[in-house]
Amino acid sequence: MKRVFGLKKDKEPPPSVQDASDRITKRGDNVEDKIKKLDAELARFKEQIKKTRPGPALEAVKARAMRVLKQKGRYEGQRDMLYNQTFNLDQVAFAAEGVKNAQQTMSALKSANKELKGMMKTVKIQDVDNLQDEMMDLMDVSNEIQESLGRSYNVPDDIDEDDLLGELDELEADMGFETEGDGVPAYLQPDMEAELNLPSAPTGHAPIPSARANVQAEDELGLPAVPQASLRG
Repeated sequence: MKRVFGLKKDKEPPPSVQDASDRITKRGDNVEDKIKKLDAELARFKEQIKKTRPGPALEAVKARAMRVLKQKGRYEGQRDMLYNQTFNLDQVAFAAEGVKNAQQTMSALKSANKELKGMMKTVKIQDVDNLQDEMMDLMDVSNEIQESLGRSYNVPDDIDEDDLLGELDELEADMGFETEGDGVPAYLQPDMEAELNLPSAPTGHAPIPSARANVQAEDELGLPAVPQASLRG
């Protein structure tokens, strides 16, 4: 039976849009090369027409140029048709790529949505609120602990701030009364020195008294003896 009817041939997969576009582009490039060659021939015929005198030779050159010009027109039509096909295939490929990207995006969104739903099942808003309240309570306790540790042992707790401010004002008043000028105490001001009649500092070396002058006579009780001249007078 196989010999009579033959084997069923497997169908080849249809060409992709990219394959068809590449094949048509290659054909269009070949046609473009032919058009360039015809342009070169037309340029030579143009030069010959300029140099040839009127007559049969000139008419023959013109006839060949017209034939090449017709060929160029046909190739240009084929090239434009192939390029239009390539453009259409590119648009189809662009649309197909956009649909593929949309499919991938939808698949990724569905996967992310499913994963997010699974995560949300383990997280409840009530648990979050309770956790926040517990954290606030812990912060309050921590602040109380820090304040308790920062207390001073020598300062009583029942001190009135108004009393402290009053004492501070009195202290500033006393300091202002005792201090004049550029912060120099009053007892060091020049006027006070004059009132106290302080002796001036020595300017030279004072003579050293003799030992006999420093020794005074003493009576039998150890007191300074009275000079005899005073007794006589």
